[in-house]
Amino acid sequence: MDPALIVALDVPNLNEMERALDRLPDSLQWYKVGLELFCAAGPAALKPLQTRGKNIFLDLKLHDIPQTVANAVKTAAAHGVHLLTVHAIGGRAMLEAAAGAARECENPPKIVAVTTLTSLSQDDFAVLGIHRTVSEQALKLGELALGAGIDGLVTSAHEAGTLRKAFPAALLVTPGIRMPGSDAGDQKRVATPAFATAQGATHLVVGRPIMQAGDPAAASAAFFADMKKQNT
Repeated sequence: MDPALIVALDVPNLNEMERALDRLPDSLQWYKVGLELFCAAGPAALKPLQTRGKNIFLDLKLHDIPQTVANAVKTAAAHGVHLLTVHAIGGRAMLEAAAGAARECENPPKIVAVTTLTSLSQDDFAVLGIHRTVSEQALKLGELALGAGIDGLVTSAHEAGTLRKAFPAALLVTPGIRMPGSDAGDQKRVATPAFATAQGATHLVVGRPIMQAGDPAAASAAFFADMKKQNT
């Protein structure tokens, strides 16, 4: 199966979301709703995507006590969410609760666990008191999450190859995707679509390079084309 391209709707309100969707091409099937938009509009932010028949990636990075996370998973499933994020560092009990709650849903979302934010570097790890490398942390938390029944991992493309070898069946969602030579923005571990695909990513997340493009259709086509390359 070809990897999916997910466009991040990082906008402040529903009006901006509707304007963005009107500009974006029908070829885009996956969209991410994150904290900013969900805090502004709540579940209403999902309805325009449902109306258009799109797949929804709700990126709230749930990290709380197990029962609270389980309840949130069930609520998200009731809104037709296809992918939902939790933080792997929430621990085994929380991860098991999230996975168990999803299995109980009539239309269960796939749960993916964040290993390390792509805005963090090895220097940030030192400040946080984490003595593993980024790759070691991804492997350890990946093993924990998948062992708890989680469907996949959110990870930089730079760790995706290692995780794909270790976990052949896992979903791998890679943020921080940029075209060659483009601005990294606030991401520290970016990668091209071709690189992420070659490393085994199943879902690639792109925001500003498509959302802020003068021609979003052309920008989207460029990302799809690069995803088909076999670069490593």
